Amino acid sequence: MHPARSVLVVMGTRPEAIKLAPVVAALRRQGRLLPVVVTTSQHRELLQQALAPFGITADEDLAVMTEGQTPARVAAAVLERLEPLLARLAPAWTVVQGDTASAFAAAVASFYAGVPVAHVEAGLRSGRLDAPFPEEFNRRGVAVAAALHCAPTQRAAANLRREGVPEQAIAVTGNTIVDAVQMILGEGRARGEAAAARRQILVTLHRRESFGEPLERVLGALRQLAEERAGALRMVFPVHPNPNVRAAAYRILAGASGVELLPPMDYPALLQTFAASRLAISDSGGIQEEAPSVGVPVLVAREVTERPEVVEAGWARLVGTDPERLLAEARRLLDDDAALAAMTTGPNPFGDGRAGERIAALLAAP
Repeated sequence: MHPARSVLVVMGTRPEAIKLAPVVAALRRQGRLLPVVVTTSQHRELLQQALAPFGITADEDLAVMTEGQTPARVAAAVLERLEPLLARLAPAWTVVQGDTASAFAAAVASFYAGVPVAHVEAGLRSGRLDAPFPEEFNRRGVAVAAALHCAPTQRAAANLRREGVPEQAIAVTGNTIVDAVQMILGEGRARGEAAAARRQILVTLHRRESFGEPLERVLGALRQLAEERAGALRMVFPVHPNPNVRAAAYRILAGASGVELLPPMDYPALLQTFAASRLAISDSGGIQEEAPSVGVPVLVAREVTERPEVVEAGWARLVGTDPERLLAEARRLLDDDAALAAMTTGPNPFGDGRAGERIAALLAAP
């Protein structure tokens, strides 16, 4: 019997780890291909923290993390360090997820090496190269290199068709985030106490295009909301370690009533906090995708989203970085139980929690 051929599963950031963990788990269960987990480690601590609840550790670490790293430096290091690994292992596939510099560079390195690329969460588009930046460019670039496009929704698949991707290279698999939430919290929504009784908001902010004045506007609005609801609102903010986020968050929000500035949470703790909140305020793609699974709506602090399905299903509302708009929407959801209920009754547009199985089966198909 021949040993199973390997599949490189490349991940650099916490969201990549969370969304690729179900694929690794499914590959292990199916046993036809051997997953080799390759971490690029530009966010080493966050990535290890994300993998731990799934019982996954890295098989190979490219160790690209440097102080003050830029997307260009991450991409250059991944290109250089992945090449010899591809030559040594000669994998059947390289699997990348989403829209990071590590995903883009791993896709390019694999394409150069003649290794087919499978893109998990393919086909997301905002239509603007400047928002999110540089993610919109990265995911379009991965699409050019990919041989298999695992689209999370029919809309994402339609985006790929419009760009000329062949039909036979596209599969609608669902989003692996649903798998990941179910793996951590169990199937069904972990709602805890009735949503209307909660007086907690989860905040996550990290988007690169918001650094500077847009981020400061959002943080200022959050401080105003906290102060006007002193004693009646808890605001939980796990602060991203990027210095652009951390410095502004502590300068503007430290000492505000009810605001808890915390280090990054492990994934189970984040999901439990999310599920126990009345709403979230976030610029994270993952939070938008997790909202239907945990049963909590999200106000999206971005001008555009590449996940319009979650807005159409009612779970998310775009508020941008305008303080007045953000405050008006947050107050409405805090004060109006009917408005809250209207955002929490729609379907989950991201699938049934079996995306990892589908992707593993596609990779092993003859």
